[in-house]
Amino acid sequence: MNTRITEVVKNLLIINGLFFLATMFYEDFMLEKFSLFLPGSSMFMPHQLVTHMFMHGGIGHILGNMFALFMFGPALEMRLGAKRFVYYYMATGLGAAALHLGVKYLEIWPYFNSLDPALVSEVMDEGYRILKEGKNYIQPDAATFNQLVNMPTVGASGAVFGILLAFGMLFPNITIYLYFALPIKAKHFVMLYGAMELYLGLQNNPGDNVAHFAHLGGMLFGFLLLRHWQKETYY
Repeated sequence: MNTRITEVVKNLLIINGLFFLATMFYEDFMLEKFSLFLPGSSMFMPHQLVTHMFMHGGIGHILGNMFALFMFGPALEMRLGAKRFVYYYMATGLGAAALHLGVKYLEIWPYFNSLDPALVSEVMDEGYRILKEGKNYIQPDAATFNQLVNMPTVGASGAVFGILLAFGMLFPNITIYLYFALPIKAKHFVMLYGAMELYLGLQNNPGDNVAHFAHLGGMLFGFLLLRHWQKETYY
């Protein structure tokens, strides 16, 4: 299979790189304006639903996502065509955000009943500023609620997991090498990754800051979109 860099993948790599460089020099501005905050937080702006896909939380985060995009993206772009590849990438990224936010709302819903309405309003309006100062509420429920509402989400992982899903569906029997050593068919690799993300997401470990349901959202919306295209014989 030809794995040369393709035009859309190249531009996505460049855009992500530029966002990362800007974050290195203007961290507060970039995080506050372009990360994804929960709708309802005073920090939320609609454009964040798109821009958070180009933000990353560190060098390891961006290198992992961009390596996967570089490895699997070109084959998909050549198979789907540039326009459909862009549509797929953005749709899976937005789908990932939708599932992630939906799960977050399920997590915070009980706090609307257990916390004083005035405190809920204060957290929505001032919670991010408190976290930015390295503080949080003394009351445990309020502190947890504040973290759920005002900790932003960043990363291309939802779209990247959509790409992994598509690669496994469209090239199921191609052998890839896990950790550059262990051979595994693409379809089994995707199944393994999906099962692992579901398990970790359901664990709901308080110390785990990875948006596992965003990853699953990218895979779910990617699966639905590919099935739709298959019925319409678009590829």
